[in-house]
Amino acid sequence: MSQSITIPRPDDWHLHLRDGAMLAGIAPETARHFARAIIMPNLVPPVVTSADATAYRERILAVTSADFIPLMTLYLTEDTDPADVVAAHKGGIISAVKLYPAGATTNSASGVVNFENVYPVLEAMAENGIPLLCHGEVTDSEIDIFDREAVFIDRVLDPIRQKFQGLKVVMEHITTADAVAYVQDQPENLAATITTHHLVINRNHILVGGIKPHYYCLPVAKRERHRQALVNAAISGDKRFFHGTDSAPHTDDAKESACGCAGCFTATNTLSILAHVFENGSALQNLERFTSRNGPGFYGLPVNSDTITLVKSDSPVEYPAKIETDAGPVTVFDPGFPLFWRVVQ
Repeated sequence: MSQSITIPRPDDWHLHLRDGAMLAGIAPETARHFARAIIMPNLVPPVVTSADATAYRERILAVTSADFIPLMTLYLTEDTDPADVVAAHKGGIISAVKLYPAGATTNSASGVVNFENVYPVLEAMAENGIPLLCHGEVTDSEIDIFDREAVFIDRVLDPIRQKFQGLKVVMEHITTADAVAYVQDQPENLAATITTHHLVINRNHILVGGIKPHYYCLPVAKRERHRQALVNAAISGDKRFFHGTDSAPHTDDAKESACGCAGCFTATNTLSILAHVFENGSALQNLERFTSRNGPGFYGLPVNSDTITLVKSDSPVEYPAKIETDAGPVTVFDPGFPLFWRVVQ
């Protein structure tokens, strides 16, 4: 006998859509199931001004369904104009500003080196209720890649939050028990997104039995105890944790190379995977909080009025192994287990 669950239409609070042929090929994979998405600004060149964000939004709308709403962000640089940020937010052009430490991840070369240089922007954001979205890793070469998130909290994030106490912050794609504990210890103005793939894989999945390039992402997956901490946070219903896929498409030749790109493409099958994770945690009743309620609550937006229904059947769902785009094929994330939940419209 089949099971079903109906939830408000979900949103994706951290999404990479790229541009050009890649954008056209993969954006429909998100728009099919998600009503809104926070769009990452790390293009080449990056989205650094309100004019950039407006133009990028139009390119997204041109290749997605009419009811999909892209929520735009600006890429924080040491030259960012505080007045432009405030005007863009007040005008409804952007929903947030993204902080990349320079060199931390894909297309982050234009990010921040000296954090004091962006203090005027952070002050303006705190005064105007503009969220700061953090890629939370330090880039110091002496810091082990598996420790960079925890060090970022101590060295960068906590000092910023102490200095600008009204600043709303989202710790994006958290990967450690340290980050979970830090969020849980803060009563307000701090939240975290958790990705689909970090709920499923640990670092063994990337490295044991041969390197799996399509599991390589940044922040990199950590030990199993960290993955379990993420699962517990996600399924808890705690309003400070919500879903952001960090779905990050790269063509197969860019992933399967001597220096493969970081990113997992999960847009196509993410809701099936999440239903599996929440069911396994005996918390299916909290799926809508994680996917559909907690994010809007933090951003001050209404919960979507329309709904989707997921049905569990006896036969596994067959998803395509790849999405073919004019930029090249993009491999869909394989969770490593069969999926029995599917979205029915």
